[in-house]
Amino acid sequence: MAIMQIVISPKIREGESISLYVAEVHKILKKSKFPHLLHDMGTLIEGKAGDLYALARKLHELPFKMGLSRVYTTIQIDDRRDKVVHLGDKIQSVRNKMKKR
Repeated sequence: MAIMQIVISPKIREGESISLYVAEVHKILKKSKFPHLLHDMGTLIEGKAGDLYALARKLHELPFKMGLSRVYTTIQIDDRRDKVVHLGDKIQSVRNKMKKR
């Protein structure tokens, strides 16, 4: 299982809000099978690497379909194959270590 962080930065007109586009992305994610988590700097999504690549393309295209002419998208994928990982596992690991100290 892999975890992808995606940051979609639509180049918007002055006075517009990016949150409109983020909300549309999350409507798609809510309908999808992918566990996901919105945070202040982007979105984390859990799934198989190949599925995440396809999803990233779909999400990247969304602002264009909404009428924009430029979108900057950054993706990072942590594809761990020696064990199954899920959203929140790293956070829990750090919290457990903090309790031991």
